Amino acid sequence: MSNAADQMELKESLIRSKYKAAEALLAGFDHTPRLAKKADISPAHKERSSGIGTRRRFRSTTPGLVTQSSQRPEGVHLIERINGIEGDDPLPSPMQANVLQSLRRALAIALSVSDQYADHTGLSRLMKDNLEGKLAGAKSAAFTEGLAASALISLHVFANAASYLLEDAHADASDAPIDIGEVEEVLTDNPQLALTGTLWELDQDLALFADSEEKLLPVINAFLEKLLDIAALRAASLPRLTPFTSVSYRIEADNFEINGFTPFSRSGSSNITMTFKKPHEVVGNHIAKYQAMKLSKMLMAYDFERKLNPFAELGGFIFTFMGDGKPGTGKTTLIQMMAGLIHDYCAAADYPFRYQNLSTDSIDSYQGKSAQNAKAFIKNVLDPNVIGFGTIDDIDQLAGKRGDRQSSAGQLEITAVLMESFAGANTVVRGNCSFGMFSNYPENVDDALRQRAGARFLVDGPQSREDYIDILYLLMGKNHKIPTGKHDLFAAQEIKKAVAASYSAHARPHEDKLLEVFERTQKEIGKLDNIAKMGAYLKTIQQADERFTGRAIKNITDAVKVRAMDFELPDEWMEKPDLFLFQNYDRKRDMIADLAQPITVNMLIQEINRYADSEFRYADKSDEVAIENMVRDMGRQVEAKKRFLGERG
Repeated sequence: MSNAADQMELKESLIRSKYKAAEALLAGFDHTPRLAKKADISPAHKERSSGIGTRRRFRSTTPGLVTQSSQRPEGVHLIERINGIEGDDPLPSPMQANVLQSLRRALAIALSVSDQYADHTGLSRLMKDNLEGKLAGAKSAAFTEGLAASALISLHVFANAASYLLEDAHADASDAPIDIGEVEEVLTDNPQLALTGTLWELDQDLALFADSEEKLLPVINAFLEKLLDIAALRAASLPRLTPFTSVSYRIEADNFEINGFTPFSRSGSSNITMTFKKPHEVVGNHIAKYQAMKLSKMLMAYDFERKLNPFAELGGFIFTFMGDGKPGTGKTTLIQMMAGLIHDYCAAADYPFRYQNLSTDSIDSYQGKSAQNAKAFIKNVLDPNVIGFGTIDDIDQLAGKRGDRQSSAGQLEITAVLMESFAGANTVVRGNCSFGMFSNYPENVDDALRQRAGARFLVDGPQSREDYIDILYLLMGKNHKIPTGKHDLFAAQEIKKAVAASYSAHARPHEDKLLEVFERTQKEIGKLDNIAKMGAYLKTIQQADERFTGRAIKNITDAVKVRAMDFELPDEWMEKPDLFLFQNYDRKRDMIADLAQPITVNMLIQEINRYADSEFRYADKSDEVAIENMVRDMGRQVEAKKRFLGERG
């Protein structure tokens, strides 16, 4: 995340000074693969006459960094490779020219940022000392680590800039996905070798997969996406990257920013075709509706300049939540309501809004494609330049349960991606987006994935007599003259009153097994009125269900912090952006902090019971389903044995 004060302008003159070096890389160079295996491909470079080449070769100019190998080097000529796709036209097509221009500029940007890093960290001086043979032994480790960091930065910036610059050409490209396999020639000896290695492998993939112009961009985009993922993964363990990750670079001519190892994309809103619902059209589901309404406004507090939400800093932001309930209780309506609220708020503030749903269509039989689809979904919603809302409907069908033989490889791939994205080592919660997982059968969701849902929205539909009258009136529409009768329409849906009653109902657990634990604990240690007693209650819950781990405690405390922010941002703040949304980050944080309330004992007990109720409910259903499956299998075995013995007799 970047602050405007830390932002550095990358001058256009510096970038353009690297154009010749970038063009030389695209024109031709020699590279001997070290990590990847060379494929059997035809060379892009064609001789005009015997012994006379068409392009100059690029030679290393980084002193003291020439690698030696006994293998024969192979020439790489990307300009000819790209221009030679589909036909013998001596002039490049508009798409080919667009691609080459974008690659050249991306390389120039990468070389410029690499130089900036070297200058700011003293690496340039160490490189000079190494060239002159004056590098002290004590500095050799710093020199090696600095080169590796600079090389990784070059790879990320190249892939990041190229992906961004090529977005304009997507309209003319095929949407058909292309699996190019893994990117292997990722070298971090030094920036030059890193770039030649990655361009060598890009040339290989273009030769293998881009047999027509419509496949040119899909192949390059697939390659760049994998390169970005690898660079981010390597960055998690590589030293000396703080000087790069702690600042933000901006290129004004391209409206492009470099923020550490986070990919940058254009701030475009998604086109939403769903039918939005108003809050009064969601009958029942009081807590779920209230929290969805709060979260919609929380997202709007995101500061695009600071790339951070005050709610995320203060501890009251919901990054992931699980909405579960029986079929027909209103999960889809809840999604439509929340997406509609965020859409309208963003329209009033002129903020880009992106909504995406990960559906069962994302499961692919081709190995690795399901994970690729899930990563693309996560990446689009996480984009720090938009307000994002991502939903995963019917997650029990989409994500596989580990250890379940009925889970396909594609489902397990999606489970792995979601688990890493929602609470992995590289997860960064900026507060610009939220993910909702919805299911009719949450007991079929992998336990570890389910526990990564920080909040629980029980979608139980209409409950009271008043709820059923309200929903009947709502769904009947206006094409009738049937009298309403003695009923105050939608009075039961008055949100504050209904939510207060719903929260109070969790002063005691709802699930029988948890209620037994609750009563036994109170009988042994007395009323739960302090931290020690409630900690003892949590331990007793864990003894009753070993799946109630430390992550569950974190989710409970996060939910309590949300309750401390138990207020709705005034509607006026959403309608008139100058009052709140357009204030600077510090002012917004102070305004939110002024509305916060202290955490109480009742809040904590209610949230413990509410979360534990959901876990016990899931566990009971999960165990019952497992028992039923075992009984069914045993019955099949008995019947099979009877038939087998009968046939033999």
